[in-house]
Amino acid sequence: MKHNFGAGPCILPQEVFQEAAKAVLDFNNTGLSILEISHRSKEFEEVVAETESLVRELLNVPENYSVLFLQGGASQQFAMIPMNLLPEGGKAAYLDTGVWASKAAKEAKNFGQIDIVASSKESNYTYVPKGFDIPLDATYFHYTSNNTIYGTEIFEKPQTTVPTIVDMSSDILSREINVAEFDLIYAGAQKNMGPAGVTLVIVKNDLLGKSGRSIPTIFNYQEHIKAGSMYNTPPVYSIFVSMLNLRWLKAKGGIKAIEQENIIKARTLYDEIERNTFFKGTAAVEDRSRMNITFVMDTPELEAEFLTLAKERNLIGIKGHRSVGGFRASVYNALGITSINALVDAMREFEESHK
Repeated sequence: MKHNFGAGPCILPQEVFQEAAKAVLDFNNTGLSILEISHRSKEFEEVVAETESLVRELLNVPENYSVLFLQGGASQQFAMIPMNLLPEGGKAAYLDTGVWASKAAKEAKNFGQIDIVASSKESNYTYVPKGFDIPLDATYFHYTSNNTIYGTEIFEKPQTTVPTIVDMSSDILSREINVAEFDLIYAGAQKNMGPAGVTLVIVKNDLLGKSGRSIPTIFNYQEHIKAGSMYNTPPVYSIFVSMLNLRWLKAKGGIKAIEQENIIKARTLYDEIERNTFFKGTAAVEDRSRMNITFVMDTPELEAEFLTLAKERNLIGIKGHRSVGGFRASVYNALGITSINALVDAMREFEESHK
């Protein structure tokens, strides 16, 4: 058995893989592959409708919000957000907690003044800044809820009266949130929702149409809302597999149930990191992510040896990002506690063999 701790594209449940594979050969008894059906067909329109319905149900999305399935990943949203929301000469506030937060701010600077309200760059993003002020004259405030590379996560939305935008690419659907607290949520699907290729956007309708900016049609949220996420050919297969995964999540008891599993998984691994004399965590304890657990060895020269052991034990994708080093275990929704226990066992085995 392979234990996939890769940061993304993500692990998905085996039953989702099996259903998705069947549909490649014959989708819904149509005699056609899901890869070749028309995106304008009744069958695929039903897929989009169910996927949206599941997102709304699982996240309790208010009626005055639109749910979109777009392309271009979160990186395209870095530009689409200021393009749609930031007026000429306007200002937006950004919190810098990692590479992706920094890239979002960089793109936004093409459209207006960007205030970095706080940053933890000086410590290689090992903590989440606190106690910062958000300018009241900002058009919006943007932050990244989970920092995949550095293993930090923001569980409580910073307090502000300014419209709030959040990139939830790597923790969407992993824990309960109040969508009504946010004005726009976006997330690349390839961590917890589905395969790469589709991006979820949940946007409060009255936020749009106020920038006064001329927006190319393909980048205009209002045009995608009017077209029901089908302004252009959508990522058909990615939306379909996301639907299957959302069905799986609902059957498990929804987000409340999966959050409890995620808490247990993260606690199990963090407890071993704290206990084991060879390993130590890299993120500030109060800011530790449940999704991406980062750690190093007290003796860096032994890291290659542990990676070899991990490979022998079928522990895949635990090498840390090059900007951090060490190890990163991504423990997304579909990764079971069995895999966590396998990693913990390998860590203990390594410790015993070096006493």
